[in-house]
Amino acid sequence: MSTTHPGPARVQRSGPGPSAVTPKHLARAKITRQRRGSRLKLWAGLVCTLVVVIPVALARVLPLPGPDQQDLASRRLAPFTDGHLFGTDQLGRDLLSRVLHGGQVSLLVGLLAVVVSGLIGIVLGAAAGYFGGWIDTVVSRLLEAQLSLPLLMMLLLVVALFGPSIPVITFVIAIAQWPEVARLTRSLVLVEREKPYVAAARVLGLHRLAILLRHVLPNVVKQASLVVLLLLAQAVLLESALSYLGAGPQRPFATWGRIISDGQDYITTSWWMVTLPGLVIVALVVGVNLLGDGLRDRARRRKVSTS
Repeated sequence: MSTTHPGPARVQRSGPGPSAVTPKHLARAKITRQRRGSRLKLWAGLVCTLVVVIPVALARVLPLPGPDQQDLASRRLAPFTDGHLFGTDQLGRDLLSRVLHGGQVSLLVGLLAVVVSGLIGIVLGAAAGYFGGWIDTVVSRLLEAQLSLPLLMMLLLVVALFGPSIPVITFVIAIAQWPEVARLTRSLVLVEREKPYVAAARVLGLHRLAILLRHVLPNVVKQASLVVLLLLAQAVLLESALSYLGAGPQRPFATWGRIISDGQDYITTSWWMVTLPGLVIVALVVGVNLLGDGLRDRARRRKVSTS
């Protein structure tokens, strides 16, 4: 009778094997998260902005009472009472109508201010960054001098000297905001002027101004315009602050800041007179900031992918 002896047992070594997750997968997951985050910012910002901008733009078309139409028998009605979606104020005026018509003034001042500040900032920043020398010195000193001044106090002083009209307030806010655009444009132009295509254009004999206008500026104006978009929220806040302090556009213009100022005496009994206009301002500011951040993230991602 033959017996068979089992062979030597195989020892299975336990240990971590090579991971299936590679650095390439991690990078792809990070890019995916960033893309989803920027897309979420874009959609949220777009929705918040349009929820405010579209009704404000259509204020004169919507079936609403006049913003200055008074009804003393309907004073301080709560929201959703007698067809008043936002309620009424201390004089019986429809609050929603006043908010929408006041938004036209606030948005008009904000848009004009950012356009003017964007033009001034891009022109001076591009000239300082490309030409350098005494131009850069003068622009840099102007930037430092203005940034050292208290913003709101400077605005109040200028408005007190020249009057609280819409052109004056627009110009004052534009002058207050141009340093942000100028600093960014200057830094972008400093980078662009050292690139090979600028040197090639110089070798071909193109004038310096032509190189700046036709080649350098088109490569930086898109990024600078994103900062101009973000400044829209700040311009609306500055106009509302001036109106709240009594230095904004005077009556009969109904601005967001004045609506809040008129209702602050009734905040304990008629909360909607302050809260609802404030929420409209918050929605616009948050929406514009999210929209600008989303566009900036997308621009950075495209720049990285193309470089």
